[in-house]
Amino acid sequence: MQLAAILVSLVLIAVGVALFGRALVQIYRFVRLGQPVPAGTRTDEPVQRTVTVAKEFLGHTRMNRWGVVGVAHWFVAVGFFSLLLTIVNAIGQLFTSDWLLPVIGEWAPYNVFVEFIGTMTVLGILALIVIRQLSKPGKAGRKSRFAGSNFGQAYFVEAVILIVGVCIFMLHALEGAQHHVDSYEASFFLSYPVVAWLRGMDVATLQNLTYFFAGLKIATSFIWMITVALKTDMGVAWHRFLAFPNIWFKREADGDVALGELKPMTSAGKPIDFEDPGEDDQFGVSQIEHFSWKGILDFSTCTECGRCQSQCPAWNTGKPLSPKLLIMALRDHSHAKAPYLLAGGGKDEEGNEKATAEQLADVPAAALAEAERPLIGTLEEGGVIDPDVLWSCTTCGACVEQCPVDIEHIDHIVDMRRYQVMIESSFPSEAGTMLKNLEKKGNPWGLAKKQRLAWTKEVDFEVPVVGKDVEDLTEVEYLYWVGCAGALEDRAKKTTKAFAELLHIAGVKFAIMGGDEKCTGDSPRRLGNEFLFQQLGAENVATLNAAFGESLNEEGEVDESTKKPRSAKKIVATCPHCFNTIANEYPQLGGEFEVIHHTQLLQHLIDEGKLVPVTPVEGLITYHDPCYLGRHNKVYTPPREIIAKVPGLRNEEMHRHKERGFCCGAGGARMWMEERIGKRINNERVDEALSLNPDIVSTACPFCLVMLTDSVNGKKNDGKAKESIQVVDVAQLLLDSVRTPADPDGEPAAEDAPEPEPVK
Repeated sequence: MQLAAILVSLVLIAVGVALFGRALVQIYRFVRLGQPVPAGTRTDEPVQRTVTVAKEFLGHTRMNRWGVVGVAHWFVAVGFFSLLLTIVNAIGQLFTSDWLLPVIGEWAPYNVFVEFIGTMTVLGILALIVIRQLSKPGKAGRKSRFAGSNFGQAYFVEAVILIVGVCIFMLHALEGAQHHVDSYEASFFLSYPVVAWLRGMDVATLQNLTYFFAGLKIATSFIWMITVALKTDMGVAWHRFLAFPNIWFKREADGDVALGELKPMTSAGKPIDFEDPGEDDQFGVSQIEHFSWKGILDFSTCTECGRCQSQCPAWNTGKPLSPKLLIMALRDHSHAKAPYLLAGGGKDEEGNEKATAEQLADVPAAALAEAERPLIGTLEEGGVIDPDVLWSCTTCGACVEQCPVDIEHIDHIVDMRRYQVMIESSFPSEAGTMLKNLEKKGNPWGLAKKQRLAWTKEVDFEVPVVGKDVEDLTEVEYLYWVGCAGALEDRAKKTTKAFAELLHIAGVKFAIMGGDEKCTGDSPRRLGNEFLFQQLGAENVATLNAAFGESLNEEGEVDESTKKPRSAKKIVATCPHCFNTIANEYPQLGGEFEVIHHTQLLQHLIDEGKLVPVTPVEGLITYHDPCYLGRHNKVYTPPREIIAKVPGLRNEEMHRHKERGFCCGAGGARMWMEERIGKRINNERVDEALSLNPDIVSTACPFCLVMLTDSVNGKKNDGKAKESIQVVDVAQLLLDSVRTPADPDGEPAAEDAPEPEPVK
């Protein structure tokens, strides 16, 4: 047995190490097929990036959000790397059954560590096996986060970890038996009962057991290594290596996820100059090799855990988009096409092959066939990604927020959309109306700019307008960016008027633009029309800079002599999409502004005592988190604090809230597209709200307000919702509470209201 174990183990070790080394080189060459990224964007702040990797791995900051799954995975992951010396120990035990590692082999702290981590690795993988079985698609169907995952590969990996963990435990116990441990001690604080049982066996039996378990551990480990070396697209195994560089090279060095702003469009690693694009500039992604090398690394790192899928609003409402399956499809396609690309293959803009016949002579037929598949296309066309998958995304960010290995799903989806829109002119027809309206009128509804100010005639106080009532914004504290929806959509206008009245009551000096402003460009950018975003954004930045008293020089840039610090240019917005674009994306266009959401300002005014909620607003309320306020910008507390300050309201959270909040269905330009597949996302969200039997559904976004109102009204008509239920913005709730009750003559009964607290 000893001789057989030695021979088999040495052969497997030699083959495994050689193949694994070759696989690492293949993956490195493969990832480098992707396009370069702008200089410094993935390698800045190396110390901070290293700290981020350590924090995410050792703290399991994403995984631990999932309770027992995170704890179990922590032990499995830490055990894999920290118990590597047990392989060395097992090799020594093949030759001498009672062999111990030099120096540390008899060191109690090391043995306690091996004992504890080894045992917990076994318990951890058993827990994960049970969880996988309980969540199998056969039982949960589409709702299972494992739907579409490679179960065979997962079973193989789980079996390997379980076998290796049991071998570590048994070899440690056999050490104790062979070294005559005859009483409890710290080094064997868990395995001592097994040690005591083994002590009753003769020496030959103990030796043969040692050879067996040592050989089994080594054989299992290196069969695993050979398998993954031969299958470099096995994400469920390779993620344990690729996750480290993928996290290190993530978009934000400080550990933030790739949400908020979209990055500028690049070609060959350089931002595209839309005023004078180069002849060879690549607009978006139409081939797998057009993705950046970080994208290729993303695809290879996916572990198929399905956390993104379980949170995706499209997948949860019967649509074909699963962020997990999309990334898996891109991974499988990229790996299958890799031999063709590595041989120099590729197509030019006219579709002509760039490689010679000699270069492609040794490329496998399967790789050549894969190279002919369109990246975006229907199943009949052999496409890798179906158009319905691409256009189902709401860019809500749930996938990016939950991914434990920091895959940047939204960036890749938008890159593919960019090519479809800007080069192929292929997108849902309804979105075309929105784009035409933006091009002609500067707003999605195509209304005249004078209508942007119509709401100001519906309030009983003066709303200052820049250029008319105030010369520029230096005369006021805030510019209130009303936005297209807030100025032109009837339901959103109620929020606008309520917020403006609250500012008036609080004595906050503010002004609005005079109608020359245009859509911020959020929808066209996420639809994929980067050119239109750049155009709208540049015009708005110039308009805003001028409104803040900055003048432009002959080159169209801000004159440094008039330039003001960001802190002096304050903007408040009621629309999270405007808020996100102006705050996070306009700096790319030279617009540096201090932007806050209206709920943040209202909370501040309440804290200062400038707004005092006194009138009860009775009823049960549930709050819906707008994706672009919550996940994209981490603003969760202010709206809830406002609700908590309104007397009479009883707040109850929906099951999916805050980081796991469920989208209303309007993001990613879906506001302007019909839902023709599956259940409407807004109906799914409203059903969740109605399960609480609330009197009020509140939100803090005009898009969400429209989507939720439409669904609630539809359910009222169908008799599925009570007639009294309201959908309102938190600003409307606050205004109802701040207003004092009126006496029979209609005059405010101010004497009934308590004195406001002194301003801090």
